[in-house]
Amino acid sequence: MTQAQISDRPDANQARSFNAAHRILLFSGVLWFLAAAIGQMIFVYYVAAFYAPLLAKRGLPGLGDTHLPNGYVPGDLPGNLAIAAHVLIAVVIIGGGPLQLIPAIRNRFRTFHRYVGRIYMLFAVLTSIAGLYLVRTRGVPGGDVGHYAISLDAILIISFSAIALRYAINREIDKHRRWAMRLFMVVSAVWFFRIGIMFWFMTTGGVGIDTETFTGPAITTIYFAQMFVPLAVLQLYFSAQDSATTSAKLATALVVLSATAVTGAGTVAATMGMWLPKL
Repeated sequence: MTQAQISDRPDANQARSFNAAHRILLFSGVLWFLAAAIGQMIFVYYVAAFYAPLLAKRGLPGLGDTHLPNGYVPGDLPGNLAIAAHVLIAVVIIGGGPLQLIPAIRNRFRTFHRYVGRIYMLFAVLTSIAGLYLVRTRGVPGGDVGHYAISLDAILIISFSAIALRYAINREIDKHRRWAMRLFMVVSAVWFFRIGIMFWFMTTGGVGIDTETFTGPAITTIYFAQMFVPLAVLQLYFSAQDSATTSAKLATALVVLSATAVTGAGTVAATMGMWLPKL
């Protein structure tokens, strides 16, 4: 064996370790996406199966038979329409979001991807505007904390939509993809909030939550964590993808796998505790 062959072996081993770590990182991302996509489809089914029949049978007054705070207010047509639109549009954007992130669809059906993406962004902005109107006119559970958190999420949705659209128009596809994923995270905040609440109840019994007033330190934390924790994990994932170190990729994969476990457990808890009992 030559001296050159001996010196090349560590480099080859490092390359194999690096490539394996990168594959593990990608696998962790796919696993989280599958958990999130399945959970969101369950949520979409619940919204469609619960709210659509009420609206079809009773019209806007049917919103009064839901758990929504001030779901129906007699004489407030704009507010009632805003709530109905907010709920029904959620079916489109929560259901359509995962489709935009599947590479096989994005690469093979580009026209479909572009048109669904435009509808997704448009509806996300519209439901955000409706949400801003509703928090000011109807209020939200949690008082001022909920008001500020939901308003901030709406602003992030509108901002991220504009940025993702700009990069798409400029054909800066990698930047567009990353901002579209950030948009997906903040659009999904309404879902993250629900599985976060149920995960907290499942693991702590609801410590830090006053169930009568829906206030408390845990509620405050979850209201803001619904946006910033997913965004932080996603940014960590992007950084690990770009990193030249094996340890960064493996450490991030562990974080993403932990997020996958929480996502799956929260989805099961929300499905069994919130959604299925109402159908």
